[in-house]
Amino acid sequence: MDGTQYQLLTLFADGGPMMYPLILCSLIALGVILAKAWTLWLAHKGTRSLLVEVEEVARAGKIDEAIQVASETPGPAAAILLAGLKRIKRKTLAEGEVERAVSTTGAIELGFLERGLVVLATVANVAPLMGFLGTVVGMILAFEAIELAGDVEPSLVAGGIKVALLTTATGLAIAIPVNIGYNYFVTRIDLLILDMERGTQQILNLVWDMEKEGSLNLVRKEPVRRVLSGVGSGSAPITRRPAEPAGDQGLVSGTTDPPEDTKE
Repeated sequence: MDGTQYQLLTLFADGGPMMYPLILCSLIALGVILAKAWTLWLAHKGTRSLLVEVEEVARAGKIDEAIQVASETPGPAAAILLAGLKRIKRKTLAEGEVERAVSTTGAIELGFLERGLVVLATVANVAPLMGFLGTVVGMILAFEAIELAGDVEPSLVAGGIKVALLTTATGLAIAIPVNIGYNYFVTRIDLLILDMERGTQQILNLVWDMEKEGSLNLVRKEPVRRVLSGVGSGSAPITRRPAEPAGDQGLVSGTTDPPEDTKE
């Protein structure tokens, strides 16, 4: 084997003990990236055609068929459509019921889409720090060798410097692609959020149009009136009697004559 070329196992061995947590971080990040790529691709697949098909079927009055189409399609937009269509099917809705159902479903789906991003962000931040820690360890080993030998020779410090450079390069090699993958997934999630917004708007437009046509009964809540107990509609308003001054305790409110012992 040529001395200027190293196999992966040789590089791993020369990097020192910090290579173990770095390799573990890379394996974890690789697993999350593969799982996240598959999940987001499946969530975005067929969303545009689903929105068009569900709108056409629902406006034709075939709510059951629209529910079946939405239930057979994976993705957050399909989940939002399904939550709204199941309530529209009852033909009688409370005011704000569809909005609450769609909002709750959207929050749940968004949490599912963002699952795993924290792991990628952590690996992208921690891997370079681990590499720098390996750098510090390598330099400590190099200066320790100089201290023990009492002389500065390239062969003494070469091992420590090699550890420092390998761990730093490994940490950066892990963090760079993980950071790129994280930003890519954030962009994909933003596109899925737009699809969810389109599905929400589609459901709300359907509710408004069906209400205007008379095929959907929307029950609106009456404002709650707070009435004081014991007060009728024709009674006088209740007024609070002002407190009497502390220094006038000898006078009775409402009287004009002074006490008997003060009269002459």
